[in-house]
This record gives sequence, C-alpha cells and structure tokens, in this order.
Amino acid sequence: MSDPRRLSRRALLGGAVAVGAAATVGLGGRAGADVASSTGWSAPGRLPDPTAPAGTDRLPEITTVVSVMLENHTFDSFLGTLGRGDGFHLDGHGVPTDSNPWPKDSATPPPFAHAEVRAFPMPNPCQQQNHPSNTWRAGHTSYDLGRMDGFARSQSGPVAMGYYDASLMPFTSSLASVFPLCDRFFSSVMAQTYPNRRFYMAGTSLGLLYDVINDQRPPNGTIFELLNHHGISWRNYYSSDPSSLIWTYLVQVPDILPNLVPIDQFFADAAAGTLPFFSLVDPNFNTQSEEDPQDVQLGDVFLSQVVNAVMASPQWPTTLLVWMYDEGGGYYDHVPPPTAARPDGLQPMFLPGDPAGVVFDRYGFRVPAGIVSPRARPDYVSRVVHDHTSLLKLIETKWNLPALTHRDAAADDLLDSIDLTGRPHFRQPPKLALPADPAVLDSCLSTGPGTIPPSAYVRKA
Repeated sequence: MSDPRRLSRRALLGGAVAVGAAATVGLGGRAGADVASSTGWSAPGRLPDPTAPAGTDRLPEITTVVSVMLENHTFDSFLGTLGRGDGFHLDGHGVPTDSNPWPKDSATPPPFAHAEVRAFPMPNPCQQQNHPSNTWRAGHTSYDLGRMDGFARSQSGPVAMGYYDASLMPFTSSLASVFPLCDRFFSSVMAQTYPNRRFYMAGTSLGLLYDVINDQRPPNGTIFELLNHHGISWRNYYSSDPSSLIWTYLVQVPDILPNLVPIDQFFADAAAGTLPFFSLVDPNFNTQSEEDPQDVQLGDVFLSQVVNAVMASPQWPTTLLVWMYDEGGGYYDHVPPPTAARPDGLQPMFLPGDPAGVVFDRYGFRVPAGIVSPRARPDYVSRVVHDHTSLLKLIETKWNLPALTHRDAAADDLLDSIDLTGRPHFRQPPKLALPADPAVLDSCLSTGPGTIPPSAYVRKA
C-alpha cells in the first residue's frame, strides 16, 4: 500500500488543486495572519538591509546553497556518542548513562514494575515499524515540561532510547566530526514530518501538526515563489516523487513544475558546475530517508553521494551545503527545546484526544545538522539556536529578501559556521569515511531490527 502522505508526480501534474485568488497575494507583503509586529527589521515583509532593493546579493562569497533533509532522528539518537557537541552523558568507559522510566502504562508494557530503560545501541541499522512515535501527543509526553523523561512512557515506547553509533552510520559520523556541527539545531515544531517541512519552505505550518496534505496557501507564499519572484534559480531534485512540495497549491503556480527534476540531474549538474543557486535534494522517501522501518545505512549512503558530488563539483569553492533532519521521530534527546518566535497568530489543529499545550512558540526536539563548505570553520561546534527556518534566513540574508513569517524573521542565518574573511580551510575537500558497503546492505530488512530493548539495558528504577 502506498504511503498516503506522499505526492506522486502524476498528482502534481494533474493540477487537481486550484490556486484561486490566494496566488495573487504580494510576495513582499505582510502576512494576513501575523501577530503584532515586532520592532526592527526582523518582522515579516521587512528586508535585512532596508537601504538596498530586494534581490540584492549581499553574500557574493556564497553562490550555491544545497540543502539535504532526511527524516525522523534526534541529535542524541545519531550523534550522542560522537564525543563532539552536546551528546549523551557518558561514563568513564564512554557508555551513555541517560535513562527514562518505563512505566506500566507505556505503549509497550515493561517486563516488571518500576522498570527503567537506559540508552542502548540499536542491534542493527533497521528500525521497528511505526515506533517510535512522532505525534504531538507523543512529543508532549516525552518533553514532560522540560524533564525529558517521558519518551519510554509515550506512544514511542522503549525503542525511543535506542541510538545508532558510528559503526552503523560511518559517513554521517565522519561528516559531523570534520565539518561544523550544529548541536542546538531544533526541529521547528514538536510535530510530524509535514508540519516541519512546511516551516522549512514557508516559516509556518498554518496550524497543522500532522502529516496531512492540504492546499492552503501561506499568506506570504513559500521560498520557491519568493525566489521565482526575484529571478533567483532553484531546483528540487527528487529521488522518488517530488513530495517535498507538500503545499499542493504550488502545482498551479507558474515556474514551479519545471524546477522539479529527477535526482540523476543533480549529479549531472554538480559534475558540470551548473547547479542553481538553491538546490533542495531529496532522498527516496521509501528507502533512503531513514524513517522507520528503513535501514538507516541506506540514508548514510545517500548523504555520502550528495556531499561527495558537491565537494567534487567545479562550484565547490563557493558552495554551502546544509544537512539536517526534519524531526526527531520520537527518539530520545536530553536537551529541552527552548521557546521560539511564534510564526503567526494561528492556533494548533489538535486531533481528538490530543493534550493541550504550547506548540508554535516552542521548538521541537533537536535534530542532527551541520554545515559543509570550503569556508566552514574547522573544529567548530555551533551552539547557536537554529531551526529549519534558519535555511530561509540564510537565503533571505544572501538576497536581501523579506521574511515570510515571524519565525524566519527571528531565525539565525547559520553563518556563524563559516569564515568569509580568511583563506578557505576546506578549499581542498577532506577525505571522509566511506558509508556502509551497498553490497551488504538490506540484510536486516528481512531479519528484523532485533530485540528492542536489549535486556541488559532494562533495570529496576
């Protein structure tokens, strides 16, 4: 059965969704759903440099931005044992000491009363089906007012405490060890994939918390329309379907569909030095995105292919690549998400039975993220708070474009991780670890993820 969250190219090309009058809203205007205006230029519709026209290049050192977003993992679940950045609490042997209570009312009952499950290495690179859980309800329980002790109690169950070390994710771990690592990069909202990817494209989910396809247009549109409006090149390179364009009204917007091209074209463009200014590069969401129950090593291979293509490109000297994950997927992370700028005045669309709570004025859980560029700072870990709208802010800073919502207006632009003044440290691309051998991948997809949690990591509280 196909995943109902994914848009097929046929559905996009069919043009079933009409744009209507919403498509005529000005791209530099104020959002109709805005809350009260903030002061200074950091508000929707304001330019980073009010003295220069929108579309002015303010960052000529960077001519190419590439973004890769994978799925459903927290910082701790992939990078917690890396020894770089704010990962797990480790004992003298480098073993994580983090744990969560595993009560009787967990989605998966414990083997005995008053159980506690410690962070444990996943038995293999495959994941359970539909666990952990990435719903608002699960996130709200896991967060537990900032105590971060409700992951095993939530719909996620004990698998939330599992992590993947460098032996399972060799390329990703190498990338995070060499180039700048962002250890305060949070998902934009404590919710599922699509709401977070809407923030990634437009600075708001318009109240949505779940993986629902809708045709409602954000008041100030998306970054794609903003780039088109100013004649700035972009492409969405897709590996399966162009499902990143989940704002379905975009199928009727001029000059959108021609920018949706297959992934093979990305590698051809990178080799030829013809990548556009902004490249949104998507994995195959059925096999490579690292969402459960996939083998995460397939995503490790995909990320290595994209990064190596960029480093080998003639455009490498002026490129900045951002890699990140859309949301935590229900996996444990020990850092409480801080408060965030509320994007607009819209209320969250809860499902029946959902707990009430603060949603859009707090970030979601931390996700793995980093910067790859010849101008990247060596030996640098960014402690600056970022979220998916930091990518929007980077583009807006580069081209002096108006912010789309209060969230991207308040976001940091990721430039703390690069040095624009000195000689590029990574002018000669570094040699990174090889990913897992594709010839031996997928074996666990037939045998299963193993015993979760391993009994050695469950104890009396």
